[in-house]
Amino acid sequence: FFFQIMAKRVIMGAAAGLTVAGVAISTSSNPTAGEIKASAGTFFYKNVAWPVISQMGAETSHSLAVMSARYGLTPWDRVPDDPILKTSVLGLEMRNPLGLAAGCDKNGAAIKNFLQMGFGFVEIGSVTPEPQPGNPLPRMFRLKEDGAAINRYGFNSDGADTVRSNLEATRAEGGLVGPFGVNLGKNKTAEAIPDYVAGVEKLGGLADYIVINVSSPNTPGLRTLQKREEIQKLMAAAVDARDKACPAVPILVKIAPDLTLSDIEDICVVVMQNRVDGMVVTNTTNARPESLTGEHKGETGGLSGLPLKDMSTEVVKKVFIQTGGTVPLIGVGG
Repeated sequence: FFFQIMAKRVIMGAAAGLTVAGVAISTSSNPTAGEIKASAGTFFYKNVAWPVISQMGAETSHSLAVMSARYGLTPWDRVPDDPILKTSVLGLEMRNPLGLAAGCDKNGAAIKNFLQMGFGFVEIGSVTPEPQPGNPLPRMFRLKEDGAAINRYGFNSDGADTVRSNLEATRAEGGLVGPFGVNLGKNKTAEAIPDYVAGVEKLGGLADYIVINVSSPNTPGLRTLQKREEIQKLMAAAVDARDKACPAVPILVKIAPDLTLSDIEDICVVVMQNRVDGMVVTNTTNARPESLTGEHKGETGGLSGLPLKDMSTEVVKKVFIQTGGTVPLIGVGG
């Protein structure tokens, strides 16, 4: 899973956490209990869970993790976070700034239990208007030696109707300990603007924030939507749809790490001119650093994890400079 950090105005660095790292971090207000929890969690993961999980295919273990969370088989974090971690941004309150990024719980099946694991917020998706299977298998690969992964899922989604039902059930059940966002995508062969508008209209009112994802490398032509003219038209339409359907819900845009400085400048201008509330920085990269050693390093798809950390953090820095620190950012390592 790839974690994301939300902060107001200043981001110290993008998060690029992988469960393969297997290191638990204490955020407890009780130092003793927190350190015991962190040490026990790290020991269990490295010595019990990971030897089993690593024998499964990457997508199989991903699906198993989501299913486990859905049925309440994942641990609950019952030790309160240190109050210093409390974060307020985009009008949302969260107990800590560490979130679960989109790409894990694609269909909103386990929001409550992922929050109970200790995340300050959860982002589901990407969700497409109509169901689609995504790309052929295999499409997810571990690079264990590099602390990384490559995926080419291709917006596999149960579709907006099914996700809406999941979100309605989640809201009805209640008991959420943090906010959640909905990351929106487009169907593979559909027109972009109608698809994103449909997603906003159908799901925006159930979310705490919504994200327009124009940066996945696994949907043909999607990243061209980051060009000035295209993103201007798209974000104007998406913000207009938000204003009509769910005016109180913040809307963000998720961008790629492979952008030129000129592209970043253009996107930041569009964000500020069109009342976009925030940015998610960044998605996965098509780049393949020479440092990669994993046997699957040649697979096509988006690279996430530690090799992306510096690149993603550099884009966070550039976006912060271009927006003058006026736009809330979510830093992501893929």
